[in-house]
Amino acid sequence: VPYSFCSQPRFLLPRPKYREQSNADETEKGPRRYGNIMIDPRVVRGNALSLRLLPESTQPSTPEVKKQKKAQKKLLSRKFTQEQIRPGTPEPVEGRVHVHVQTELYLEEISDRIIEVDGECQTDEFLDRPPTPLFIPAKTGKDVATQIEEGELFDFDIEVKPILEVLIGKTVEQALLEVMEEEELAQLWSHQRAFAELRNAEFAELQRLEEQDRRIREEKERRRLEHLEKLRKQKETAEKVAARAFAQRYLADLIPSVFNNLYDSGFFYDPIERDIETEFLPWLMSEVEETLQKKVLGRMMLDSLIRMVVEKRLDEFSHPPPSDQTEAPAEEPRATDAAPRVSGEADAADQPVAEKEETDQPVAEE
Repeated sequence: VPYSFCSQPRFLLPRPKYREQSNADETEKGPRRYGNIMIDPRVVRGNALSLRLLPESTQPSTPEVKKQKKAQKKLLSRKFTQEQIRPGTPEPVEGRVHVHVQTELYLEEISDRIIEVDGECQTDEFLDRPPTPLFIPAKTGKDVATQIEEGELFDFDIEVKPILEVLIGKTVEQALLEVMEEEELAQLWSHQRAFAELRNAEFAELQRLEEQDRRIREEKERRRLEHLEKLRKQKETAEKVAARAFAQRYLADLIPSVFNNLYDSGFFYDPIERDIETEFLPWLMSEVEETLQKKVLGRMMLDSLIRMVVEKRLDEFSHPPPSDQTEAPAEEPRATDAAPRVSGEADAADQPVAEKEETDQPVAEE
């Protein structure tokens, strides 16, 4: 539907230039409107470049404004204290006056106060509207008169007929055009409604076909993924079966060889044999060694005793016999007689050792 403006157009009323007489009393009693800018408090007077301080009622009481006020007060107090501390110039002699002299390169005009000039402009208030004078056009040219009798110029009934025919024809033509336009608009609206219905039907059918195509695509993709998953599982199963068969074939001879190597390395042993090797044989060897040490010790003792007896007999035989023994040389012992005695002593000395060996035999047998 094309855009249409429903409200009726209206025009703005012109503002009156003069005050109306009937509302003069009401305007005086009502709120006064400033027409003179010289009495308007919003107009700035004086130098426009100087800082204009607002009254306390209009100044915003914000922390920033308070900080600015404090800074200004501190600056003024510092200046005042500096002026008091600074030594002043002594008073001039009679007849002379101190004059400020600038020593800068560029001189400036020094003034204690900014020059201000007041300007005023007075305007009159609204005046009452004067009465409207009668309009009298100015007379130009010369007066000329022409006498025209009745029926000389034109006949109204005859002259107005073509004008009426034209007006009526134009009116009828405009009416026909408007009717044709309305019929054409009605036909356009009907065609538009039919087109909209056909478009909506086609759009619904398109959505249905798109949805069907989407479902078919999704089903096809799902079937494809299922087939790929099935092939992957079949391949994985075949690989597992092949790996299992290869492992069985590879490990068929590996397990016996591993056990044989472990048995040869000593990981598998007879507990009784291991106990005999670790417990009984070390004890037996220690006992045998101890027995042998005892035998060696007995032999060493026997050898030392024999040596002592031999040295003692040798010492006795080396000295000459006394005088009382020379008379009876027949009773002197012979070497042959001493030898059996020594051998007898040796037998006597060996006898305890033999007995000791006999006593040690049961220990070894145990």
